[in-house]
Amino acid sequence: MKHFITTADYSQSELQTMLDMADEFKQGATSEALKNKSVALLFFNPSLRTRTSFELGTWQMGGHAVVLEPGKSAWPLSFEFGEKMDGVAEEHVIEAAKVLSRFCDLICIRAFPKFENWQDDRKDKVIKAFAQYSTVPVINMETITHPCQELAHMQAISQHIGKPQKKKYVLTWSYHPKPLNTAVANSSLLIATKFGMDVTLLCPNERFLLDDRYMGLAKQNAEQNGGSFNYTHDIDEAYEGAEIIYAKSWGALPYFGKWDEEKIIRDQYQHFMVDEQKMAKTNNGKFSHCLPMRRNMIASDGVMDSNYCIAIDEAENRLHVQKAIMTQLINQ
Repeated sequence: MKHFITTADYSQSELQTMLDMADEFKQGATSEALKNKSVALLFFNPSLRTRTSFELGTWQMGGHAVVLEPGKSAWPLSFEFGEKMDGVAEEHVIEAAKVLSRFCDLICIRAFPKFENWQDDRKDKVIKAFAQYSTVPVINMETITHPCQELAHMQAISQHIGKPQKKKYVLTWSYHPKPLNTAVANSSLLIATKFGMDVTLLCPNERFLLDDRYMGLAKQNAEQNGGSFNYTHDIDEAYEGAEIIYAKSWGALPYFGKWDEEKIIRDQYQHFMVDEQKMAKTNNGKFSHCLPMRRNMIASDGVMDSNYCIAIDEAENRLHVQKAIMTQLINQ
């Protein structure tokens, strides 16, 4: 039994199979792959696109989605092993995963880091515990990576610029007034290098580089798939000739859990916002963002409202790729 927790576990050809199926769904194909099936959607964090697309996708394929919010509409859970459960948690993930597996055919998890200790958060305890104790496939709806967003992103790229191989792709850090998860940034590197793009990570300085695990996987993917991977702190160098600009803000890992210290540094880099002047340096480049996005902080109104912004197409694709993912997992 295979889970869908990270695209690092899948080959380019396996991911392309899902993308091809997603294209069929986008073109109007129907499916009853989930007829009389049930899908548990566990949200430890808020959602708009993810919840809507998973609920609708399940329904459109004949299934039923059960939405649970541990700590709100469901019991708070413990993920520590060997502990005396004398705190807030009423139930352990061991029982929760096993029971949901008896009720449901798929279990989907959305659980962000706590932003306290990256060495602990990078272990991805929540979804890994569900995967360990579940007897049905588990899907990552965003933890420290966001593989569903990756596929929606690649589907949008392919639709707008054709075959991604060797196209110049830029992941740019952008300013945000809060510390954010690195999940989409990690996933951006994984999927772009997996499909052989020439990938540049643009960030203010070394402190904003991503976790070594994902930097290493990006380099490995590039070597295996005929692309390249590098990083720079030079805005002009990054934008020059780019065909895809993908913007995301993320917290600096050395300051994880130390927001007051990071904010002083972060506030110096508000000029990293994507604007029309920067996009003019690209090779007729397309712009995208995973959404939600703060206008005139991460990207300007002019960029978001332009005909080269493909963020809405990418958001729509969440529905199609998630139907493909669920179909693949339910049929294995």
